[in-house]
Amino acid sequence: MEKRKINIAIDGHSSAGKSTMAKALAKELNFIYVDTGAMYRAATLFCIKERLVQTNEIDSSKVEVAIDRMYLGFKYNSKSERSEIHLGGVNVEEDIRSMEVSRKVSLVAAIPAVRHKLVDLQQRMAENGGVVMDGRDIGTVVIPHAEAKFFITADPEVRAHRRLREIQVSQPNFQLSEVLSNILERDRIDSNRSASPLRQAKDAIVLDNSQLSEDEQLAFLLTHVRKAIAGA
Repeated sequence: MEKRKINIAIDGHSSAGKSTMAKALAKELNFIYVDTGAMYRAATLFCIKERLVQTNEIDSSKVEVAIDRMYLGFKYNSKSERSEIHLGGVNVEEDIRSMEVSRKVSLVAAIPAVRHKLVDLQQRMAENGGVVMDGRDIGTVVIPHAEAKFFITADPEVRAHRRLREIQVSQPNFQLSEVLSNILERDRIDSNRSASPLRQAKDAIVLDNSQLSEDEQLAFLLTHVRKAIAGA
């Protein structure tokens, strides 16, 4: 089907289903999936472990110095059949999904030194094409020349219900109101930060998936991606 390997950028709001769609798209096309959200969550976990973030206070100057010691990488897990994030050589795929990390990830991601380091890594991953990458600034900053760009969104309450189902697998006591509050705060921080704020790229195709099934979303994305591949 492919004339050549293109890059695909998927941006959007927190818990809008970007990663789910990006993984499905990469599998369908036999492309590499890069979970940039996991990278920022791992950076947040690093800051928590280094005691650089307390409540809602972050010592940015210390983060800038410490970030050079942070080593992130993806390793394929044959059991889960997917690449999983490692921090300092340790698999932290489950640890980064905690509510503690969720509360602080937008604050850590707003620090320019963190974004600079991770964007550099992400751009190197996309150099040879054939990458599906999702996040907040993929189509605007990381790979602005991606041949296919999407911006995925959904109603905040729909997103909160989705996120709550994920959290309650391991943390059954969390309530919808707390998750919704966290999502709205992340939207606010992501859209208003000075470093690479969440923005819809001018040439991105918008998908509001509030009422769509995963199969319907994938069909929508594939239709547009195949057009981009044919024109590449």
